[in-house]
Amino acid sequence: MSRTRPVSDLKYHFEEISKTIHETNQPLFLTENGLKDMVLLSMETYERMRFDAEIYHKLQVAADEEMQTDIRYTSEEILQSLQEIWKEKI
Repeated sequence: MSRTRPVSDLKYHFEEISKTIHETNQPLFLTENGLKDMVLLSMETYERMRFDAEIYHKLQVAADEEMQTDIRYTSEEILQSLQEIWKEKI
């Protein structure tokens, strides 16, 4: 199935489109009057994309923070700090 279809196909081919989107986990671009108008995704694909975007954002924030300070921690220091926090909560 083409990755681009007219929006009117939703009305006449919804079951086929839905099945393909869920099987392939790929977006479908919908056009109106020949122009790209919308993107249709399965919930699984949408949630994965949101999760990936959130992780990327957090990594970018961490990278930005890293550039603002010279303080560095070893993995052992971080693990010890997390263990202390965990003990306080128990």
